[in-house]
Amino acid sequence: MKVKLGIDFANCKGLFKLPSFMVSSSNTPQAPQRVIHTRRKYNTWVVDESIEDYALRYAPRSVRRWSLWTVTNTALAAVSFLAMEALGATMLWQYGFSNAFWALVVVSIIIFLTSWPIGYYAAKYNVDIDLLTRGAGFGYIGSSITSVIYASFTFIFFAFEAAIMALALKLGLGVPLSLGYLISALIILPLVIKGIGFINKVQAFTQPLWIFLLLLPWCFVLVKHPTLLSEVALIEGAQSQSAGFNLAFFGASCTVLFALITQIGEQADYLRFLPDKKNAQKKWNWAVFLGGPAWILVGFIKIFMGMILMVLALKFMVPNHELSNPNYLYWIAYQQVIEHPAAALFLTVMFVCIAQLKINVTNAYAGSLAWSNFFARLTHSHPGRVVWLVFNIFIALLLMELGVIHAVERVLGLYSNVALAWVGAIVADLVICKPLGLSPKGIEFRRAYLYDINPVGVGSLCIASLLSILCYWGLFGDIAKSLAGFIALGSAIVCVPMLAYFTRGKYYIARHEDKSLKPIETQRCVVCEHEYEMADMATCPAYNNMICSLCCTLEARCHDLCKPHARWSAQLKHFAVWFLPRQWLRYINTRLSLYILMIFVLSVVLAVSLSLVYLQELSKFGTVFGSTQQHELLMLFVKIYAVLFLLLCVAAWWLVLNDESRRQAQLESNMQTQLLMDEIEAHKITDRQLQDARTQAEKANEAKSRYVVGISHELRTPLNSILGYSQLLNKQEQLSEQGKAALGVIRRSGQHLTSLIDGLLDLARIETGKISLEMSNIEFPKFLQQIVNMFEPQFQQKQLKFTVEISEKIPQYVRIDKKRLEQILINLMGNALKFTLEGEVKFRVDYRFQTAYFEIYDTGCGIAEADLERIFQPFERGQNVVQGSFAGTGLGLPIVKLLVDILGGELKVSSTLKNGSVFKIKLYLPSKSVIHPIADVASNTVSGYMGHRRKILVVDNEATDRGLVLNFLKPLGFILEEAESGLQCLRKVPEFRPDLILMDLSMPLMGGWETAKLLRNNKMTNVPIIIISADANERMQNPETDVLNEDFLVKPVDLNLLLNKIGDKLGLNWVHQNEPTQVAEEPQKQVEPLHYDSNALSVSVIDEDDVAPEQALIKLEDYLSIGYIRGAKEMLEICKKLNVCDPSIWQHIEFDIQRFDTQRALQRLHEHQSDIRSHLEGS
Repeated sequence: MKVKLGIDFANCKGLFKLPSFMVSSSNTPQAPQRVIHTRRKYNTWVVDESIEDYALRYAPRSVRRWSLWTVTNTALAAVSFLAMEALGATMLWQYGFSNAFWALVVVSIIIFLTSWPIGYYAAKYNVDIDLLTRGAGFGYIGSSITSVIYASFTFIFFAFEAAIMALALKLGLGVPLSLGYLISALIILPLVIKGIGFINKVQAFTQPLWIFLLLLPWCFVLVKHPTLLSEVALIEGAQSQSAGFNLAFFGASCTVLFALITQIGEQADYLRFLPDKKNAQKKWNWAVFLGGPAWILVGFIKIFMGMILMVLALKFMVPNHELSNPNYLYWIAYQQVIEHPAAALFLTVMFVCIAQLKINVTNAYAGSLAWSNFFARLTHSHPGRVVWLVFNIFIALLLMELGVIHAVERVLGLYSNVALAWVGAIVADLVICKPLGLSPKGIEFRRAYLYDINPVGVGSLCIASLLSILCYWGLFGDIAKSLAGFIALGSAIVCVPMLAYFTRGKYYIARHEDKSLKPIETQRCVVCEHEYEMADMATCPAYNNMICSLCCTLEARCHDLCKPHARWSAQLKHFAVWFLPRQWLRYINTRLSLYILMIFVLSVVLAVSLSLVYLQELSKFGTVFGSTQQHELLMLFVKIYAVLFLLLCVAAWWLVLNDESRRQAQLESNMQTQLLMDEIEAHKITDRQLQDARTQAEKANEAKSRYVVGISHELRTPLNSILGYSQLLNKQEQLSEQGKAALGVIRRSGQHLTSLIDGLLDLARIETGKISLEMSNIEFPKFLQQIVNMFEPQFQQKQLKFTVEISEKIPQYVRIDKKRLEQILINLMGNALKFTLEGEVKFRVDYRFQTAYFEIYDTGCGIAEADLERIFQPFERGQNVVQGSFAGTGLGLPIVKLLVDILGGELKVSSTLKNGSVFKIKLYLPSKSVIHPIADVASNTVSGYMGHRRKILVVDNEATDRGLVLNFLKPLGFILEEAESGLQCLRKVPEFRPDLILMDLSMPLMGGWETAKLLRNNKMTNVPIIIISADANERMQNPETDVLNEDFLVKPVDLNLLLNKIGDKLGLNWVHQNEPTQVAEEPQKQVEPLHYDSNALSVSVIDEDDVAPEQALIKLEDYLSIGYIRGAKEMLEICKKLNVCDPSIWQHIEFDIQRFDTQRALQRLHEHQSDIRSHLEGS
């Protein structure tokens, strides 16, 4: 079955790049997968700058804090290595003075001339030799070849120097060679871990002592043996058999010395830390000179010193095979200072150890940088410079312990040809191409801007290396063989400008830096999130941000998205088009071609490795083996190579097939990713449409809510007057029975309307998610007892066992929203009562650490496990509950869950079908140790208060509302003053000096909150403020005032509650009617007639306490039938007070009313109507 995927892979956007045959040849970076940005966290070794030492970066200004002399001294200290004396002695002994001396002069001049431009550019652009190679014609991956060359030289010379130190330890202290190798290698590790900072200290500390020990013997050698210089010139070489000049032996001597040319790389690794020129340009140039090319000047002297010491050793009968051993050479020299051999040996060992420590810290440091660069590019991983430091030292130690170092010595001359070609290519680019404009002026080292392979440097290296190696093997005669090093250097210098000219220098820069970027000093890397200087940053299209050079190097997912044409695979195809026949092109990127290439590379590496071992064994046993045995040894290595080659063939197939499988998986992943991206885009469009629809719905809902809030405010203002004056009129004794009844109707109707308004507001808050809590201090034991008393008769009627377990630890007072907590417990207790037909119900309350734990256990029908989540959804009920068997709407538990969550609590339920349920609630109820409860007094029984008269300022823009409060409070003996705005309030407070302020909020010019804030901030008064407002939403918008939520009264205000608030705030002791106690000064003798402006009120009603029992029963029935909850509650209270019948009947009805089950309450009333009638007739 074929499925056609309509995907335009050429226009896919993201991170991963598709194979070139799937994309168009566009210059715009494109890819089908996005980058998932994760912060790269480097390990401690990489993050620590003192340890990492910017191994894969250029050295920024912030780290180049050392003086010019400090860095120069560290770089120049590298000339301490004793291999130079050994090379001088070897050349003189093998090739004679003339050949050795002129080779020394010529090679020193060549090294001096090549070292100067390399040192200068390394110091100017603050890059190590590897980064310099990248920008000097080799490219990003091409410089990996030179990294291996350079790294191999570092561990080879490390092994040479460590072996010299191990021989010194054996000669002076009798330490076995194997142990000496280990000591001389491991002692370097702690000195190099901390990077150049600690190396500076080591070199500065050892430099004076080393110079002293170096010059000390010469003061005596030249004095005691003044003819040494003339004797040196007479030495005939063991191979040349003459002291005269011979071109072949001159070339052989040069080959020995050319191995030192890589030392400039180690100088460059230090010179990158030189500070900027600034105003000290001459000093800076001198520092570059001394730290760079000047090392060979000192080296020239030391090599020549080795020749002199060799002649001196000959005079003291040192064995021929030890004439190139620096330990014996300097031992003889120190014996000219101290004739005692043991003392001279001590000075020799000390000098050799110091010299070898100084050079090997440099070898180890340079090797760690080289391996870091090499493996970071190949593996896209960097465990830290310290890891490669240990790796480099381990290789050197292995060479010494296995004795392979002697075999390496035999091929070092051949290997140095490659190093000469490398250095020659760099110098040619710096000295010829850059001044002529064949290559860019600067040094670009960042991966984001480089071609993987630059044919200028890589091509010159290959051509020069191949040509010189062929010459070294004698293919072009003996003269060419002796001058192979010069051919390598010269051909590289010639090839570089030629290739740069033919390629027009286009392979130096893959893409140009964005010139629109602001030249700021530092920039944050988007990956590792560290700050780096701009010279170390690059723009990354994969991340669409700035990335540092290290993170760019280690990024394996982008596949060079910023420069796909600069990848080595793309370059290889491009070159193949130029140089190969057209019919061969289709075989380039195939499984077989990759396999052949891998087999070739691996087989060459294996051949070189086994050849080194073979040469080592041949040198060891060649003198005792005959030709037959040597042939058998050779065949043994050939057989070993053949077996390993077969294994390599299998391994190569495995690698090729695994790579092909990975590529196929990558391709499939790219295709699936694009499909997912298309689907995501479609979902985004749908989501935007849904968001728009939701926004429109929310706007409509908000408009409705604003309307509800606004209309409720308008309704509360007249309701405040209606209910307020009805309460005042209720106190009039002149009202007739008919008037009192009419006033009761007005009052109940107003309260019903208030209840409807509250319901509308609650509905609006629920829909908008703005449910407010009214926190207050409640008497906790009394509250719980009220809940228990409410349900206890119901359980008795159903003949259920009701167990109550309330802990003794519960506090007397807690702070909570009483209404919400009561609603939670009533719902849960009601469900337990409803669904339990037999058995028991337990109600447990515990209190620990300011937290209350409620548990309601029943033995009812239980809840199925599948319904435990569903029952908390609106209008959902358990499937085991038969519809209609139990009354309910399915909103009880959802409301309970919502309220528990709002209160910050936790609700858990566990249940077993047909065995009952357990509901557990955990709520934070902070205890209150000191509580002053508000006295619950009735306004119609209060006639005054004790003490001096108090002043109250009433602030309200509505004259009706002010008149209501004034007429209510004036008969009680208060001194009253009114203000119709906030500004008038601010003017009257200093004059009137009130003891309490009653404040409205919605007033023109200045609202109540702003007025209260000004009163407090200007320290005009600190008296209590009680808010009376028709806007219930203003309760939660208290802007930086000390008005508590409890002091916020909503219109229409309950005058009894207002009176209680006033008494609590002023600490009043009320005087009730017919109470013989002295009241406030100048008390009111009698209640004044009510008046409001010019309109007198004369409505007379009676109090509800005077309602007849039969009339109350009829109204209760009427209110229940129409669902008027507030009226039903009031009539129920009247019936309870009049003792109409058995109190348990009213408790059942009250329980149903609390649950808004008016139908059930009406049913109970009808069931007991005959008992109630008979009780009334009997009474």
